Amino acid sequence: MIKNMRTNYCGAINTNYLDTSVTLFGWVHRRRDHGGVIFIDLRDREGLVQIVCDPDNAATFQIAEKIRNEYVLKISGKVRRRPEGTVNSALYSGEIEVLVAEIEVLNTSMTPPFLMDDDNISEVVRLEHRYLDLRRPVMQSNLRLRHQVAMAVRVFLDQHGFLDIETPMLTKSTPEGARDYLVPSRVNAGHFFALPQSPQLFKQLLMISGFDRYYQITRCFRDEDLRADRQPEFTQIDIETSFLSADEIMQLMEEMIRSLFKNVIHVDLPNPFPRITYAEAMFRYGSDKPDLRVPLEFTELTDLMKEVSFKVFREAAEKPDGRVAALRVPRGAELSRKEIDDYTSFVAIYGAKGLAYIKVNSIENGVEGLQSPILKFLPEDTVQAILQRTQAQVGDLIFFGADKAKVVNESLGALRIKIGHQHGHAELGWKPLWVVDFPMFERDEEENRWQALHHPFTSPMDGHEDFLENDPGKALSKAYDMVLNGSEIGGGSVRIHRQDTQSKVFRALNISEQEAQEKFGFLLEALQYGAPPHGGIAFGLDRILTMMTGSESIRDVIAFPKTQRAQCLLTQAPSAVDEKQLRELNIRLRQVEAKPGVNG
Repeated sequence: MIKNMRTNYCGAINTNYLDTSVTLFGWVHRRRDHGGVIFIDLRDREGLVQIVCDPDNAATFQIAEKIRNEYVLKISGKVRRRPEGTVNSALYSGEIEVLVAEIEVLNTSMTPPFLMDDDNISEVVRLEHRYLDLRRPVMQSNLRLRHQVAMAVRVFLDQHGFLDIETPMLTKSTPEGARDYLVPSRVNAGHFFALPQSPQLFKQLLMISGFDRYYQITRCFRDEDLRADRQPEFTQIDIETSFLSADEIMQLMEEMIRSLFKNVIHVDLPNPFPRITYAEAMFRYGSDKPDLRVPLEFTELTDLMKEVSFKVFREAAEKPDGRVAALRVPRGAELSRKEIDDYTSFVAIYGAKGLAYIKVNSIENGVEGLQSPILKFLPEDTVQAILQRTQAQVGDLIFFGADKAKVVNESLGALRIKIGHQHGHAELGWKPLWVVDFPMFERDEEENRWQALHHPFTSPMDGHEDFLENDPGKALSKAYDMVLNGSEIGGGSVRIHRQDTQSKVFRALNISEQEAQEKFGFLLEALQYGAPPHGGIAFGLDRILTMMTGSESIRDVIAFPKTQRAQCLLTQAPSAVDEKQLRELNIRLRQVEAKPGVNG
């Protein structure tokens, strides 16, 4: 029975507590028997402390002999210095130990499936026993950091006049880019709620309601194909404000992120963040979220290749949506044929049909100083122009992309990152930037229609409203993304606050007036009651934390994540439900599929 309260956390004791009596609670991290003296590393959320059980105290020693890993203990004893030569400088408590006066076993434990300091554990085993995995110091540290980040965000936003307002978890299914998670309504048979993909429409309604500045750290749900950086449920730092321009919103949010990194992980981000347009980002890096740690850039060759006989380059250059671009890799001539073949296979993932290259062995000798299978197809003056434009040096290698601009950008952009990090062209540190002036729409070739690049509530740039009806592809938006080390960590825009403009956007997206009324009628009506100019942004909390902690997967910063198959291995969700529940919900299953494996 617990008789008195904890006086200290294990990992928070140091030499300031010498000769002090303490009462500790925690788990046995490790037990060691050294020549008749038993040592226990006791662990709690703050860290470890060494406990010494002396055989002179027979009662405690007998208990200590039976203790095993992960037993839950209450310890009372006195803090003393560790003997000379036994100090552990890696621990906050590494200069002291606690000589036990009393031990109480509060609970025993089965032998756990892994050690708490083992870093080589199968993820399946970790997720099946997540409550044990979360005991590991690295996971404790990750979730503590999550708390610190959330608190820092709340403090900053509170100081700048933002109100924390909750929005519904059960809402209307609206087309916002991903597949909805649907929730059947028992009391409204045949009708469904949707879990929110984001609080987008509600935060706009809060601006119309006059709350002026809103935020929420909230769960969002998207039933989409999953990757390491995606989860079916994830957390957004959701922000909206009235009467601020795009520039003002970006300045404020930039200040928040700088403050967050400074206060939580003691990193000074640049002030201000660089800004580049979407068009410039695609032109230079082939990506709307460029990793600026890699200084390599594309060289445009489309105009140069329209007259060459080499069919691959000429046809790509002649296409209205085609592009020919080069990527110069310093010291790339050192790459082996196998490495080049591997990179060719890599770009094929992004639709590239091949990967042409030129090795620069010598500049003085003209074409003779170059090595490439494509040289015989290119005129000498064209080759010289390529060398000049790329500013190639001896020992460099030039890769080429030639296809639709989308394929070239994606394949050569991914290659830029891969080579940059693999071959020492990437800088250390943190490289944030803003990407601005996004197109309003992108073309869905399969359905032959325009789609919103961000979402359909994004405002067009001033003067681009007419493009919405006569040339949607030319319309730019007041959208902005914050990018950090090649990952988009936040995206937002100034919203449409006039009903007539919102209707034009719906028409451009081939959303009929009837469909617009059915799905967004409440918004269209609200916009007619004095909607203020407003805009906002949403940050991916999980993604920011993944980067801060250096984790390989977003799952390592979420307490109870799903697998890449959207399953919880701990609780075995999703699971079948009984017929009675289905009847109450007026649902009949068309067929019962075999339960898939749960190996993630």
